[in-house]
Amino acid sequence: MNFQFQAITPLAYFESLVQSDTDLPLLEAAASLAQDEEPGLDVQQVLADVDRLLARVQQRIPDTADGLTRLALLNQFFYADLGFAGNVNNYYACENSYLSEVLRTRKGIPISLAVIWLELARGVGLTAHGVSFPGHFLVKVTLDEGLVVLDPMNGESLGLDTLSERLAPFRRFDAVLEEGDAPLELHLQACPPRDLLARMLHNLKEIFRSQDDEARLLAVMDRLLVLVPEAWTEWRDRGLLHAQMGHHALAIGDLTQYLTHAPMAADADYLSDRLAELKAL
Repeated sequence: MNFQFQAITPLAYFESLVQSDTDLPLLEAAASLAQDEEPGLDVQQVLADVDRLLARVQQRIPDTADGLTRLALLNQFFYADLGFAGNVNNYYACENSYLSEVLRTRKGIPISLAVIWLELARGVGLTAHGVSFPGHFLVKVTLDEGLVVLDPMNGESLGLDTLSERLAPFRRFDAVLEEGDAPLELHLQACPPRDLLARMLHNLKEIFRSQDDEARLLAVMDRLLVLVPEAWTEWRDRGLLHAQMGHHALAIGDLTQYLTHAPMAADADYLSDRLAELKAL
């Protein structure tokens, strides 16, 4: 008797991880993004590497340490001792979004550094969350002394004045702020794991779009639609990419999906014409 085993694809593996928001394994899902670049990547090894870092930092923190001490010791370990930092010399490299590479090089971008830092922070008993701040992902920790907001690039604590300065360039583009100054707290809400993963994928999407790398761009778009299937503009973008790549049937399916759910969109007429052209081919 012959048994045939078909290896699970990276996309199917990712889909299995993000099916539910309940206990979504953020670290594992984020680590799996690199499988588009390296299909044979052992994601479990990445998780084990982070576990080893956690065990090391836990040994440095006394059981009686308060939250502020735990935070200080974690940042000393993560930034000073291990040398994690922003990859300022090659900020837009896709490798900065792949946790296996970030762990290897100790260089990344705010959101990838944050994913690893948050895993360690929670492992040492801190109440920590990511913050999807405009333009630059942040992390926050709730302590008895109050809220601490940090830049994951270097662990710097950011005061209210600094946060307001960082927010200022985005105010005129933010519909929520058009009618006046909304509370800064609006932009400091905890970022759900699904939203964090979407932001990581959007970073990769922009990188590959700027490089005209169609194959890698398509892989990212496939993940985005698995993650946020009701993001109708992603159906549009993938449909247009399929059309550009000559995948006419797939383009028709995606653009039809978009127009069905966004019939009043500003680009609906143009895309209806484009859809008709594709059907005529």
